[in-house]
Amino acid sequence: MSAIELELPVISDFFDLPPYGLPQSQKAQMLVIRLRQLCWHHYERCVIYRRLIERVFGGEDALNFERLEEVPFIPVPLFKTHALRSVPAEAVVRTLASSGTSGQVLSRVELDRETSQRQTQVLVKILQHFLGPRRSPMVIFDRKVALDQPGPYPARVAALLGMMPFGRDPFFALKEDLSLDIEGLSAYLARASGAGGERVVVFGLTAILWQALVLTMEREGKKLHIPQGVLIHAGGWKKLQDAAVGAEEFRQRVQAVTGISRILNFYGMVEQVGSIFFENPRHYLQAPVYAEVIIRDPITLRPLPVGGVGLVQVLSAIPTSYPGHSLLTEDMGVLRGVDDPTTGMNGRYFEILGRVPQAEVRGCSDTYPTQHSTT
Repeated sequence: MSAIELELPVISDFFDLPPYGLPQSQKAQMLVIRLRQLCWHHYERCVIYRRLIERVFGGEDALNFERLEEVPFIPVPLFKTHALRSVPAEAVVRTLASSGTSGQVLSRVELDRETSQRQTQVLVKILQHFLGPRRSPMVIFDRKVALDQPGPYPARVAALLGMMPFGRDPFFALKEDLSLDIEGLSAYLARASGAGGERVVVFGLTAILWQALVLTMEREGKKLHIPQGVLIHAGGWKKLQDAAVGAEEFRQRVQAVTGISRILNFYGMVEQVGSIFFENPRHYLQAPVYAEVIIRDPITLRPLPVGGVGLVQVLSAIPTSYPGHSLLTEDMGVLRGVDDPTTGMNGRYFEILGRVPQAEVRGCSDTYPTQHSTT
């Protein structure tokens, strides 16, 4: 055991750390040790992971890495074709599935109680950094019936279930036909304002918010009044990109129809539970202490420095029930910097540029129908 390992807090203390409080150098030391533990854990318990390490990365020596850039990774599409599990079947308490259109093969991951609890613990830490400990009235841009479907939980439902504990008295803003309930939403916001002008948290998947909120309100010539609101959104950017709508235009048009000025995007995926990357004040995605991002050259797979465009690899300290701790995604991104003092948030921050050309289209809200769109 190294001197660094002797100085480390126990793992439970690791997950109690503030999400953006450690400089990158300290965070990297801690994550290397945690990820070595996870690599060996899955190597000993998951046959498919063991075969991948032996055939692609040369065997056990690949697990004795000293740098984050040396952590072996699993290509995300492998979750569509193989059942990757490092615990007995009877230990699984929840199964999650990626979202997709009809005919697509979906990724599936299986969570045991420990992984599920760690996911919640990390999510609480990250969201409290942005929202504080107090729960606020919450508007959810989906229909309530979406929560009633049996498992495995699609990514869209998993996202809703993950966010709901951070609000109270939730209002589902979409009707059964997925149209916006303008009258009901206006009445709900009036009640929230009448209770002392409380902050309202609005949550939705990006394409759904665009179609059901922005385009509907613009078409109707109406506006909502949520000046104290915080809007949190993620997923489904492809539809907006196809309509030539960028992140800045999305923010501006949401603010125009709602009055909300604090709009937070985040990046995550069902294949790596709990590791979500929220925007920092510069609108770049920030890696928390429990997770990491590496950008790799699409041809050589070598790690790239700040400014280099390549494939996004995401690392997580959480998953013990399945080997989702180091994944090579199908997304292109660019590392923008590290430990920016102007944001007050330590760690690496990056930008997602889009999907790899010809990669299978997927996304939590890309399955939302477009009949309400005017574009």
